[in-house]
Amino acid sequence: MLLLWSLLVIFASASEEADWLTLRAPSAIFEGDRIDLICQRKTDKWKIQTMAYYKDGKKLHFSNEVFSFSIPSAVLSDSGSYSCSATVRIYLRYYSKKSNSIKIQVQELFPYPVLTVSASWPTEGSPVTLTCETQPSPQRSNAQLRYRFFRGGRALASSWSSSPELQLPAVWKEDSGSYWCQAETVTPRVTKQSLQSQIQVQRVPVSNVSLDIWAPKGMVIEGESLVLLCSVAEGTGNITFSWHREDTGTSVGRKTQRSLSAEMEVPAVQESDAGRYYCRADNGHEPIQSKVLSICVRSPASRPVFILRVPGAQAMAGDVVELRCEAHRGSPPIMYRFYRENITLQNSLAPFGGGASFNLSLTMEHSGNYSCEADNGLGAQHSEAVTLSISGTRGYRRDRITARVLGALCGGLGFIVAVLLLYCGFHKVSGGHSATDAPRDASSANPQGSIRPSSLPDTEELQPEYVNVNPVDVDVVYSQVWSIQPPEDSANIRRTILENKVSWTPGEFFPLLSPPPAMFLLFLQLCISPRTPMSSTLI
Repeated sequence: MLLLWSLLVIFASASEEADWLTLRAPSAIFEGDRIDLICQRKTDKWKIQTMAYYKDGKKLHFSNEVFSFSIPSAVLSDSGSYSCSATVRIYLRYYSKKSNSIKIQVQELFPYPVLTVSASWPTEGSPVTLTCETQPSPQRSNAQLRYRFFRGGRALASSWSSSPELQLPAVWKEDSGSYWCQAETVTPRVTKQSLQSQIQVQRVPVSNVSLDIWAPKGMVIEGESLVLLCSVAEGTGNITFSWHREDTGTSVGRKTQRSLSAEMEVPAVQESDAGRYYCRADNGHEPIQSKVLSICVRSPASRPVFILRVPGAQAMAGDVVELRCEAHRGSPPIMYRFYRENITLQNSLAPFGGGASFNLSLTMEHSGNYSCEADNGLGAQHSEAVTLSISGTRGYRRDRITARVLGALCGGLGFIVAVLLLYCGFHKVSGGHSATDAPRDASSANPQGSIRPSSLPDTEELQPEYVNVNPVDVDVVYSQVWSIQPPEDSANIRRTILENKVSWTPGEFFPLLSPPPAMFLLFLQLCISPRTPMSSTLI
């Protein structure tokens, strides 16, 4: 009876202490918050042996004499019904005590971000803006968010950004793909990721390809630089530019770059580079070719060669000389200028290249230094100077030579005549011939009258008649002719001779030359008469 009474007392006490275990938790919980679950007892009458925590009836944690349980960073899935239980020992038996259940609702700190793009089908080269849209909860409006953007598995930036936007200045074909973003709070650290968005970049084919050239002086000059510029009006992405020579069909250059134009420079262009050129552009679609452009390379005139041609070995006054100037290299037209002592004589244009020349009639004043200049607009070139000396006229030299030859001949002939005269006179005196018959024989032999040089009248002077048998500039031979008329008083002269007992006949006077040598007399007169050359100037 006593034992029964004791049991009733024990169970009654236990029933009275049924609510002595209580579970406590924070009232407002957001993502990232720490959740501390505390299971408290109201009295220390019984000692707790073990304690366990439950969520929605499932055991979360079990330990000895542990009165709290924590969730470091709450997530939305942590929402639910929580409770705890404890095991106590009453006298010799163990009893389980269970707390009340509490409802925990984890609130969203900020919603999942949504990635928006300014253009899902942009063309190459155009800008695209990525926006990661989300906002913190009004109860936690002071929460700081930061953002990060990705394409595929690669981050588009090396660090987080406080701006929810990312500006892509220009997108290209290889930028096509899946894009997404992340948003994160600094304290507490909660990270959320958006869904993926697709971006497909469209490529624009090249069009309107053109080829231009640029030269420093506005014209293509041999030895200077030349730039070939290939450009397109439209076209996106990496464009491959190539330059070609039409006459050989060879490629002279190639470049691939992301631009609407490309340059190819020739550091020192040569005359052999002249020809017809075109360029091509290709960005993965059909290659487009430009129009053909002709390139003409102009070469400066080389140093000219100056030649002065004279008729003989020595230039004389009256000669006609040829002055020639020629530059062996240089693009036409070429202007030639001729100089004497830096005084311009003549300008001559060679429209198709080659040389130029002109003739000059010399006077004594034309002695000096001669040169020429070649100029085709790319720089004048001067020749070396040539010295011309003029000593006299060619007619004067010929007359002097002729006079010397004739003088020598006349001198020799005069000596022979003198010897003959002395011989004939000596023979006449010593022979004692009769002078009475001689005139009679002579008169009968020559009824027209005899030719006697000594019987010519003193008042009648014979004048020479000059005939220029060759007016051209060659050796001139002059002749002199006398017309000897029988004097009217020939009978008186013959009578006078008879009275003086002296008779002269050509046969007797010239015993070796009979009849009288008329050509000899003509030549003798030519030798002893004074000569004055025609058309000659004595210097």
